[in-house]
Parts: sequence; C-alpha cells; structure tokens
Amino acid sequence: MLSIRPIRVLIVDDSATVRQILQRELGKFSDIEVVGVASDPYVGREMVVDLNPDVVTLDVEMPRMDGITFLSKLMKHRPLPVIMVSSLTPRGGDLAMQALSVGAVDVLCKPGSAFAVGDMVASLHESIKSAARVDMRRFLDTRTAMPQTVLPSQSLAVTTNQIIAIGSSTGGTQALEYILQRLPANCPGIVIVQHMPEKFTESFAKRLNQMCTISVKEAEDRDSVIPGRALIAKGNYHMALQRSGGQYRVQVKSGPLVGRHRPAVNVLFHSVAKHAGRNAVGVILTGMGADGAEGMKAMKEAGSRNIAQDEKSCIVYGMPKEAVAHGGVDHIVPLKDIPEKMLKIAANPAKKP
Repeated sequence: MLSIRPIRVLIVDDSATVRQILQRELGKFSDIEVVGVASDPYVGREMVVDLNPDVVTLDVEMPRMDGITFLSKLMKHRPLPVIMVSSLTPRGGDLAMQALSVGAVDVLCKPGSAFAVGDMVASLHESIKSAARVDMRRFLDTRTAMPQTVLPSQSLAVTTNQIIAIGSSTGGTQALEYILQRLPANCPGIVIVQHMPEKFTESFAKRLNQMCTISVKEAEDRDSVIPGRALIAKGNYHMALQRSGGQYRVQVKSGPLVGRHRPAVNVLFHSVAKHAGRNAVGVILTGMGADGAEGMKAMKEAGSRNIAQDEKSCIVYGMPKEAVAHGGVDHIVPLKDIPEKMLKIAANPAKKP
C-alpha cells in the first residue's frame, strides 16, 4: 500500500514561544511534518528555497521585515500557500485583510491564552489541509481575471421577501469580494457565513463596504435583512435567520461548534430553510469540508433554489462538492456567472406548490 506523504509545513514567527507551541502541537498530527521554523522572514526566505515546503504559516507583525512585505515577495517570486497568523485585535484584523488581498490563502488568530491553544491548533490543522490543496497559479489568476462591472438593476418589485444566503470558506473572501462588487443597490438582502475569526470579520465587512455599491456590515443581533444590504456573520458567533411578521432579522448567538465551525454555514442554512423557504436563494462557494451541505439540502426541500460554485473556479472544491452529493443543489455555476444567476433566480420567485 502506498503511504500518503505528510504536508510539509514551515513556521515563520518571531516569537520563540509561538514557534515552539506550533511545532510541538502540529507535530502530533500524522498528516503534517514541520520541516522548519524561522525567527524572521530573512531566515524564512532561505528555508523556503532549501526545504521547499507545501505550506507556510506566517506571523503578520515581525521586526526587520513585516509579514505583508515578505508575503508580497513570495507571491511575486515563489508563490506557495501561506496562512497568516495574526493577533486578535482590530489592527490584526486590518492586517489580515491586507494579507488576503496580497495573496494569503487563509488567516487565523493567535491563541489569546493557554486554554485557546487547542482550538487554534485544530483550526490551523484544518487550514493547512485546505491550503495544501490550493493551486496557487489558479488562485492568483482568479483574482485578476474577473469582470468588475456592477450588474444592471433587476425588476425586483415583487420580490421584496426574497433573500440570498451564502456560505464559503477557503478562497471565499476573494469569491465574496467578486460577487458583492457586482450587485446593484436594489439586490435582495443577503446573509453570509464565511469561516473567519472574530475581529477579522469586522475588518472584512468594512473593506467590502468601501468597495461595493451595496451596504456590507458585520451582523449584529436583530439586524434587519433588507434589499441592498449584506450581513456577514461575526467570527466566533453563529448567525441564524428569523422572521417577525413580514420582516427578516438575524440572530447572532454563541453556542457550541457545529461541524468544527462557529459560525457554521449549516446553522444559517437550516434557519433559512425554516423561515424563508421558497423565498430564498442559496449559494455555496469554495471551501474545504462539508459545512453547508445538510443545510442546503434542507433549504431545497423547503422550496429554495440553490447554486454551487463549479469545480474549475473553486480554490478548494470541498463544500460545493458535498452540497451537490447531498442533493441540495439546482445549478452548478462558474464563479464569474454566480452574481447574475442568483439575481435572475431571485427576480423570478418560486410559485407556491
């Protein structure tokens, strides 16, 4: 029997404590081999050349050369999957968004205490497995090959109760950026779960709000879901749809991890199935794992019409693949066509059975 080669990981962090913790904890996984640790980007640069790692974890804030500068040089001269590790602060969130715009595959936050190390390393393990599957040439090409024009406004007068629910993970920040930038100001209200840490979602929403015609914000409890607005689930909190009379609102709540995630796409999608049914359009985007598959099937059974990003345009074809396998998908669509497709579906609501 052929053995599967473990994923070769290089850790670059100026903190000796962090390097020691990550090397020790990641070494417990049989599918990961920590091939080296570097105290700064200059040492890391030499190790990238000598060790040829599959994935690099990179601290954002370091002396001599900051992580963003090093990341930019890597993307230009030797692109490979990089996971940025940042502090759980507003500045850390802003730097994480900058890293994603430069070419980082994913961002994670450093553990705030010894008790949080286990959760952080579990998340990092999943992120490393996702990153190792990323085709960096396609990942970087996708960022520049998409049209950026805003789609014309749809005739949505009869669809005020329509909502769009979106779930995404690895590669999803770029996909969401593309989709939301193309939406007109009168598009249906949108609710989004993107796997991302607390503080980072706030920075992500603010960045998108500056880029888009529609309004984008990090969701707060009891926010209304209204046309022309996208609500992004707060990191480390679940988001669920509720209906009060003729109005949709979101509930932002704590609670246990669901399928190793908080926020979880399944939590959102199951609530959309319950409270919106045939008034909803579901969209599942790039990401590893199966989060959202069961919820999307529930949405379809409740009457919604659902879209999955196709394999060719996905950075990681995991979540869409599982949603298709579960039978919850009506349309498999390239990323470039998803904005127009979901608007057309929303403009032609499903008839009552």
